[in-house]
Amino acid sequence: MFLKHIALVVPVLLFLLLQYSSAKVTYNVLSFGAKANGRSDSKNAFLKAWNLACASTSPAIIYVPAGRYLIASAVTFAGQACKSKAITFKIYGTLVAPSSYNAIGNSEVWIKFHRVNHVTISGGTLDARGAPLWACKSSGKRCPKGATSLGFYHSQNIVISKLRSLNSQMFHILLYACNNAKIQGVSIVAPGLSPNTDGIHLTSSTGVTVLNSKIATGDDCISMGPGNSNIWIEKVACGPGHGISIGSLGWDLQEAGVQNVTVKSTTFIGTQNGVRIKTWARRSNGFVKNVVFQHSTMVNVQNPIIIDANYCPNKKNCPNHVLGVKISNVVYEDVHGTSATQVAVKFDCSKGKPCSGIRLKDVNLKYRSRPAMSSCSHVAGVVSGLRGFTSCL
Repeated sequence: MFLKHIALVVPVLLFLLLQYSSAKVTYNVLSFGAKANGRSDSKNAFLKAWNLACASTSPAIIYVPAGRYLIASAVTFAGQACKSKAITFKIYGTLVAPSSYNAIGNSEVWIKFHRVNHVTISGGTLDARGAPLWACKSSGKRCPKGATSLGFYHSQNIVISKLRSLNSQMFHILLYACNNAKIQGVSIVAPGLSPNTDGIHLTSSTGVTVLNSKIATGDDCISMGPGNSNIWIEKVACGPGHGISIGSLGWDLQEAGVQNVTVKSTTFIGTQNGVRIKTWARRSNGFVKNVVFQHSTMVNVQNPIIIDANYCPNKKNCPNHVLGVKISNVVYEDVHGTSATQVAVKFDCSKGKPCSGIRLKDVNLKYRSRPAMSSCSHVAGVVSGLRGFTSCL
């Protein structure tokens, strides 16, 4: 009877032990001196909460109540020594940058995560107050380069959900050398003339998913630099901005390529570009391959489909090397809508490394209610089911 009783009790004890060990602990930033008035620097309070969450052996929540929290200088949340298996920033308030752009303008990143694993940012707003720095840049004065608002470096298993990013000095969200990241339900807002305010920028990352997001900015809505692979972008609305871009690539001779990218169910409204690949005409061993642009709606877009292998935005001292980045196996399927220019499809590829395996399928683009046109240079591919424009392939 005793042994039977023990046999019944042990599983219950094990269950309770597992429940206790997996219970989440919560750290409220107000408990560590954060002030929700937008004037008192709360940086150290956030770091104290992070250090305790990091040291916890249980999953941890860093709770940020409603209000405005000044983060008066660049901050780094380092994860190398973390014991916690998961840390969630549950943000109901707004993190505010200082009013003087010099306070963070020479920092690479305003809010930085370095070598973290299983970190989630849920909700909240980042207000980087970038307008004074943009004005400085437009005046021709000497100004700081500006800071990215939120950056993850050498990290994995990242989730950014329902975050709102306003008026970043430079990029809004950056992932550098990250693995397995999901960005979903984010809202990114900056004026159409704000310089270098890319919405989401990816470099040397793999397994990144961007879903159900709205991006209005002064540069690329999403940009993908060298070394990215296995990227999935779906249900993203872009405008204003420069579109969704692979590149720019090819600045260095030794450069990692970009491959296995899917961009689907996207909408572009009044943007400079729709889906774009841009590379410098410099000698490079880089490449772009296995890319799918699918189910894209264009509304008054200047360049709905463009490959620009002679990218040179300032038009000064432009390189003209013919052996640039190799671009191959790119599919454009069900890209439809209206172009703001007569030439809706531009393929300006490298003479020494022509674009190959380009496929246009069920593309329907119009210019002022008339069929749009296309322009091809050093490109080979196939077309099928085209409507609304004349193909040069």
